[in-house]
Amino acid sequence: MSLQVGQPAPQFILISSDLKSVSLADFKGRKVVIHFFPLAFTGVCTTQLCTMRDSFGYYDGLNATILGISVDSPFTLAKFKAENNYQFDLLSDFNKEVSTAYGAIYEQFVMGLKGVAKRAAFVIDEEQQVIYAEVLEDAGQLPNFGAIAEIVK
Repeated sequence: MSLQVGQPAPQFILISSDLKSVSLADFKGRKVVIHFFPLAFTGVCTTQLCTMRDSFGYYDGLNATILGISVDSPFTLAKFKAENNYQFDLLSDFNKEVSTAYGAIYEQFVMGLKGVAKRAAFVIDEEQQVIYAEVLEDAGQLPNFGAIAEIVK
């Protein structure tokens, strides 16, 4: 079952595309917009993160941090970040612990792949409570960017 609004956000420490440890606790006092995405370099995932890239100034101006999380390696994410000029951290959930904790993981995905992050979006408030949760079963759909922007205001 996926994480619900009103629940405390599961804490995590993941390795970023810059090969640094990033902890959710580092952002206490700021809102955090977390975007889970299945796989780097795929069309819908690129659209999802490019939408956030193009809205980066809006979120930064509201004291909000954007984080992208997938089960890709940090090295793959570094290349993906560089090619698309993302200004925010991409975090590797290679061990699938965070995707599982947030209820955003496919046991079975396309081409027989197992343990791939679902497309999902969460907004965590300044006290690290979930104030928005959207987990999509269809990886071809995009999160509701308008609803995310509205909740961050």
